[in-house]
Amino acid sequence: RPHSTLLFAIRDETMSMLPEAKLDILLAHHASLEAELLGQVNSENYVRITRELAELNPLIDAVKAYRAANAEMAGIDALIADPATEPDMRGMAEFERETLAARSLELAQQIRVALLPKDAMDDRNVVLEIRAGTGGDEAGLFAGNLYEMYRRYCEIKGWTFHVSDFSPSERGGYKEVIFNIRGSSAYRHLRFEGGGHRVQRVPETEAQGRIHTSAATVAVLPELPDVKIDINPKDVEEFGCRGGGPGGQNVNKVETGWMIKHKPSGLIFKMTEHKSQAQNKERAWALLRATLYEAEQAKQHAAVTSARKAMMGSGDRSQRIRTYNFPQNRCTDHRLGGEGGGEKNFNLDSIMAGNLDPLINALLELDKQLRLENL
Repeated sequence: RPHSTLLFAIRDETMSMLPEAKLDILLAHHASLEAELLGQVNSENYVRITRELAELNPLIDAVKAYRAANAEMAGIDALIADPATEPDMRGMAEFERETLAARSLELAQQIRVALLPKDAMDDRNVVLEIRAGTGGDEAGLFAGNLYEMYRRYCEIKGWTFHVSDFSPSERGGYKEVIFNIRGSSAYRHLRFEGGGHRVQRVPETEAQGRIHTSAATVAVLPELPDVKIDINPKDVEEFGCRGGGPGGQNVNKVETGWMIKHKPSGLIFKMTEHKSQAQNKERAWALLRATLYEAEQAKQHAAVTSARKAMMGSGDRSQRIRTYNFPQNRCTDHRLGGEGGGEKNFNLDSIMAGNLDPLINALLELDKQLRLENL
C-alpha cells in the first residue's frame, strides 16, 4: 500500500498510546520498500521508491527509537521490582527511567506529528488578492502596504512574484491588487493570511493627530491544475444507430449514427450528422469529454469563489484576523490571542519589512496542535 494511504489509515487510532500493531505495519512496509528497491536499479519505479523511502525514513527512525526506549524502560522496571536490587542501584534505575520516560513521550509526539495527514494543496502555488476595505484613501494606502509586505516576504523566501491585475487608489496604494506567487510550499505558508486585516495609525492627512482605523481584506487561493478528464469505459454505453433527416434511403437502412450514454452523469449524445459512423463516434466522445470538462471546471470555480468570499467578508473593520498598530509598533494576530490578553505580539516594523516567518510559524504550530487534539 502507498505510504500516504498507510498514514491516513492509522492516524485516527493514534491516541496517547501509540498503536503497536499499526507501527508494525509501518515497519513492515518500510522493509518491503527497501527489498523492492534492490531489484529496481535503473527502472521507472526506482525514483518513486527512493522518494517514498526518503519521506518515510525519519518516521521509521523515530518508531525504532521509541520502541528501544520502551524496551529499556521495561528492563529497568524489572530491575526496580526485583527485591534483590540494592537501594543505590534502585535509585539510579528510577532516575534513568524518568529520563527514558520523557524521551519516550517526546518520540511519541514526534510520531503523532509525522502521522498527521498533509493538505493536498500545501505545495500549490498561490493566487493572492488584496482589496481595500473600510477607510477610504487610508484603506487603499494600507492595501499598498500589505502588497509591499508580501512582495518582500516572497523575496526573502526566494519565490517568484507576478502582478496579474491591479486598480490603483487616488492617493496611492490600491483599491485592489491580484498577484501570483510561485515557490516551494507557498500555499502552506500563506494559507492563513486570508481574512480581514485592520490598521490603526495616524493618516498623513489627519491634522489633529488622531488615530484612524481602516481595513483591507486578503484572499489566498491555491492555483488549481488543469482539469483532467478520465472516463472509465465501463461507465459508458455506446451503440450504432440509424441517421435521421435528409439523405435518401441510405439514412434509414444503414447505421451510420452513434449514441453514447455516460451512466454516472446521465449525459446522452447521439451523433448522425456525418456519413461515417467512425466520425459520428469520434464526435460523440469529443462532446462527452468537453461537457464533463466544463462541468468539472465549473465545480472547481464554484469552490474557489466560495473560499474567496469567505476570506473577503464585507471588508468591515470588525471583521479581522490581524491588527497592525503603528503607534505601538505592534502586530497582533487574533487567532493567537487578543490584544492585552498576554499573548505574544510581533514587532510591526519587522513584519512590514517582510519578516513574516515568526508569525506564520506560530500559526502553523497552532494548526498542528489543533489537528493533534482532533486525532
